Amino acid sequence: MSIQPIRLFGDPVLVTPASDVVDFDKELRNLVADLTETMLEAPGAGLAAPQIGVSLRVFVWDVDDALGHLINPTLDLSEEIQEGEEGCLSFPELRYETPRAFRAVAKGWNMYGEPIIVEGTQLLARALQHETDHLNGILFIDKLSKSDRKSAMKEIRESDWFGITIAAGFNPAIKVSPHDTFGRNL
Repeated sequence: MSIQPIRLFGDPVLVTPASDVVDFDKELRNLVADLTETMLEAPGAGLAAPQIGVSLRVFVWDVDDALGHLINPTLDLSEEIQEGEEGCLSFPELRYETPRAFRAVAKGWNMYGEPIIVEGTQLLARALQHETDHLNGILFIDKLSKSDRKSAMKEIRESDWFGITIAAGFNPAIKVSPHDTFGRNL
């Protein structure tokens, strides 16, 4: 197992929906180990496989001293909304107030193909939603208000790390939700 480089905003893998995992094998267990080690080293509260360049529906989290992973997740979300500051390892040092459901129930599988259900509120609910969004090619800046997104994009363009992404030939894209966002998004 090894620490992997984290892909930064502008890399196309971050806005591409990931594929379902079909083989629960040693390679998958190695991926979960790499994700966990990379997340802990960063450090972060979660990390999705696309963030290390692997387009599979796998993510890990570390919230309230509890490590976990989920494969091929689906989410059931509460209608109650929480506001809170959110960041992302693919956007170094960028943090914005981001609306999320207060409670999330995630259903999926562990690395051995056994079904699991994870229920969380507050930070765990936020992490489950954030990482599942990554698997769907959605970034946290997609959840921001129009004015916050504009500010975030300005901050990104002025960052030292964004120049590295552009030099590598990646063109940033923001994916806008086709669903009603109740005025919280474009």
